[in-house]
Amino acid sequence: MKIGFIGMGIMGAPMFVNIAKKHDDAVYCADLFIEAAEKAAAEANAAGGNAEALPDNFSVARAADVIITMVPKSEDSEKVYREILPVLGPGKTCIDMSTIDPAVSTAIAAFVKETGADFADAPVVKSRAAAEAGKLGIYVGAAPETFEKIRGILAYMGESILYLGENGSGLVMKICHNALVSQIQNGVNETSELARRCGIDARTYAEAIRAGGGQNAYLDNHVEMLAKNEFPASFTVQNAAKDVHICMDLAARTGLPMPGEENAVRVFDKALALGLQKEDWGATVKAYRALTEEQ
Repeated sequence: MKIGFIGMGIMGAPMFVNIAKKHDDAVYCADLFIEAAEKAAAEANAAGGNAEALPDNFSVARAADVIITMVPKSEDSEKVYREILPVLGPGKTCIDMSTIDPAVSTAIAAFVKETGADFADAPVVKSRAAAEAGKLGIYVGAAPETFEKIRGILAYMGESILYLGENGSGLVMKICHNALVSQIQNGVNETSELARRCGIDARTYAEAIRAGGGQNAYLDNHVEMLAKNEFPASFTVQNAAKDVHICMDLAARTGLPMPGEENAVRVFDKALALGLQKEDWGATVKAYRALTEEQ
């Protein structure tokens, strides 16, 4: 079984390398920037894989039995699947691991499955470090038989693989997850800033939180960024902002008020206005401070 992977970004590249190291057949990759694909293939081969960078998405989809995509936005996913549609059909399986609007994903699933190919949404949680270690969490939305078919491939990349239901369900859970973390993040921003203004530094604040009931993975992963006020990206502000807006769109479609998430959106929108798009999403603390200064 040959596997193709489209999208060699912050998360996609290490996910691809893990597949190449562990899979016993050829693997292919492509990216908008051919240099990124060539770099990932070289890293995979240095680790013992059988990887090849191909010049475009169509070539990957034509060569592979299983096509995995990891791209930034809803429109990017739809564009890729429209592009490769002519080479899809029975015997092909598509796994979109991007975080996009669930409604867009179910529409993609519908036109892909019309060709006879299978389709799953399988967005991931955790950080680049987890992607490098092959320890991602993966939420899957697919037909049950498709899930069983792809479970082993997903295990190359993740250690917690959860089946959520039919197409779109994995993405609904991913959006709920990221919305929750955005609100945890807001809580960390607010309370760490209060502690700072009262003379308690970020590292001491985090140590004290761990001693109580407030410990959380977001703070554990970001305490050094907060302490140094430096935010090298593992998950960017612009990607997180996209997710909180998808959450509000989903909430609107279901008629559910989400005042906590509305506040998260306000902070992310301020972060975008400040030009923090490419920084790690922990940089929202800068946006929160800017908002407090405006009041």
